[in-house]
Amino acid sequence: MSKPYQPVHPPYQREDVEILSREDLYQGYFRAEKLTLRHRLYEGGWSETMGRELFVRGPAVVVGLYDPVHDTIGLIEQFRVGALDDPAGPWCLEVVAGMIETDETPEAVARRELLEEAGVEADSVEYIGHYYPSPGACNEVTHVVCAFADLSEAVGVHGLDEEHEDIKVHVLPAQVVFDNLYGGRLNNAAALIALQWLQLNRPRLRQNPPG
Repeated sequence: MSKPYQPVHPPYQREDVEILSREDLYQGYFRAEKLTLRHRLYEGGWSETMGRELFVRGPAVVVGLYDPVHDTIGLIEQFRVGALDDPAGPWCLEVVAGMIETDETPEAVARRELLEEAGVEADSVEYIGHYYPSPGACNEVTHVVCAFADLSEAVGVHGLDEEHEDIKVHVLPAQVVFDNLYGGRLNNAAALIALQWLQLNRPRLRQNPPG
């Protein structure tokens, strides 16, 4: 018989990192810092002093959007400068997402972004978890939620003009999305993580639709 899973707890915490200096490198649409630091080592003692550039972005929320009654999934499509050189082009198929402002909860941000980016009002929101997209160089933490709504009339182009958003809504049968999950069109981690969770939980959600 296999033993129950025991989570591996990290041996060190934030106080085991000493920040010697911080330097602002860039402040624009994003921010970058240069940190000089040292940290404790697994075999004892401290590391040598080192420099690390940090991409400062802050917390975000990504939203899987599901209609359990009609068994459909809502996705959005928009231009992304980081995908300029992708063979399929820089218009990415994604889940709704947004940045968390001070004192906002992930659930509140999810509801706000659904209205702005998809024109959809969520009936309910279920929190899934969080992850760091690129902790080697960026401090962004991404919270993942699933929102439930009637998508039978979710259509059109949405987004905020002041943020230069031009976002198209797609509503697809859930099985079509899952059958093409790894075909390359869904080429970002946020979408894959949210949709993989939805794929695993779809039977439960269909049997007992959230209200």
